[in-house]
Amino acid sequence: MKPLKEYDIQFVGLKLGKHHFDYQIGKKFFEHFEYDDFNAVDVKVDLLFEKKTTLLELHFEISGTVNINCDTSNEPYDQEIEGEFDLVVKFGEEYNDENEDILILPHGEYELNVAQNIYELIILSMPIKRIHPGIEDGTLQSEVLKKLEELSPKGSEEKEQTEEIDPRWNTLKKLLTDK
Repeated sequence: MKPLKEYDIQFVGLKLGKHHFDYQIGKKFFEHFEYDDFNAVDVKVDLLFEKKTTLLELHFEISGTVNINCDTSNEPYDQEIEGEFDLVVKFGEEYNDENEDILILPHGEYELNVAQNIYELIILSMPIKRIHPGIEDGTLQSEVLKKLEELSPKGSEEKEQTEEIDPRWNTLKKLLTDK
């Protein structure tokens, strides 16, 4: 898989200090990674790149919306996402990305591709359980939800409320409070 060239940062030509990079991420970006869970993507990435004499510091911030399907009803909806991530790039003998917060590039490297970092940050900023806001507030009307309500077990909640507590338990509860 060839890296996306527009996400290359050639840090050799940059002066020491802070530099800003802005990226607009769309669905095509995720097609490159062969990730097709998203229907549409509109995410803005702000990258603060600080070049120091012996290392590079990167601070990623993302915000935007991703159109995905609900896990319960399979209805598409827009999920707001936000996230941030800090990465330190050091230089060493060989490439090493075992630590998630520190990347070691070999001496002599002149550019860094940040596409993988952006991809991972967006994926990890997504909620684990994707639930349509209409389900949470009860406004979504869907065939799937009607079928789920039909097939849900009934009576267990009503049974618990009408069943009286055995008086022997009340006596035992008094023992706990008498101390």
